[in-house]
Amino acid sequence: MAILIFGDNFSFPEGNAGTNRLYTYAKGFIENNVNTYVICFKNDYLVNGNGIVDRIQYFNPLNQSKKNNSFFIRNWFKVVKFMNTLRLVKKINKQDKISAIIVDTQVILTYLFSYYLAKKINSKLIVENSEHPLRYYRKGFGKVIIGNLKLKLQLNTFDGILLITQNLIDFYKSKLRNDKKLFLVPSTVDPSRFSIERSVIKPYKYIGYFGSMKFGRDNIDLLIKAYSMIYKKYDDVHLVLGGMVSDKEAVMLSDLIKSLKIESRVHILGYLLREEIVQYIINAYILVLVRSNDADTNASYPCKLTEYLTTGNPVISEKVSEITKYLVDSQNAFLIEPGDLKELSEKLDFVLNNYQFAKEVGDRGKELTESIFNYNYQAKRIIEFIKSL
Repeated sequence: MAILIFGDNFSFPEGNAGTNRLYTYAKGFIENNVNTYVICFKNDYLVNGNGIVDRIQYFNPLNQSKKNNSFFIRNWFKVVKFMNTLRLVKKINKQDKISAIIVDTQVILTYLFSYYLAKKINSKLIVENSEHPLRYYRKGFGKVIIGNLKLKLQLNTFDGILLITQNLIDFYKSKLRNDKKLFLVPSTVDPSRFSIERSVIKPYKYIGYFGSMKFGRDNIDLLIKAYSMIYKKYDDVHLVLGGMVSDKEAVMLSDLIKSLKIESRVHILGYLLREEIVQYIINAYILVLVRSNDADTNASYPCKLTEYLTTGNPVISEKVSEITKYLVDSQNAFLIEPGDLKELSEKLDFVLNNYQFAKEVGDRGKELTESIFNYNYQAKRIIEFIKSL
């Protein structure tokens, strides 16, 4: 039995939250004696697009290290990418029968290609979905139609689907007659990734946020404002923000920090490599999750929260998505109402003043990453689900 992870909604082995989730799948499958291959179908220009990491073989079928200046040549390589992938999948399947293709994509053409590949090698097609399927198709008559057609196509072609929240399970249940195709896989994390030795990477204690830095979905401005309300009481505690940020939002962040006169105490790191993020998360004094409260956000689950818990550091989070299904305030994390600036500032103040208790809460939160959020445990469940289809 072998499993192929395929799609263009992620990079590999470096990437976003989607990359981290699929990475844990692959590592867990291999540790449960299921050979796993990853084909990253994105148009990434990489010097080393193919390789092996944690015994996971990964490939980038575009096979281009830099972007060609010619529009026609660039698009020709994108066509060749399909042929390269087909040859690669046939080769893998010949030497190691692929039982299932797990596809992660938002692109209809990529999805149709994954369906073709699955049929070609007589494999099960499993969709990975940690977002609402209509998230990008809410506005505009044409987009609404395309979104619903895409969803209908998916419903009639997949063999199974992996969903990160009960919210998504309930949505798909209303669309399908056979709910045995649906499988809940909570956020997954590899605790060993965060078990490295702590070190002093900054000459001060810091409250950390590491993830997408946006004013919309990740309302990072709430954290900055809350910190500005308590920072004068704690001379040795700074705020460190790391993650992808657009040029526009970088300016907005800078303007907000300047307006609050906290430039010397707030540090924006920008994009960090996979292992750099680990170092900053592990060494944080407090970790904070801020996130907007809307239908699409509540259909997903913040994977960075699970990573935060792995450290055993005190974690503060808003009560969004299905966080309260797993976490209880002051038992295994500290929870606040969504968007409540006053409560967030008070919670930061409480944790800083009661750090020994907060650390005990953090340790109990860490226990969840050895059970329900553990990648190996969830990988076993996914393997059994695939076998049952």
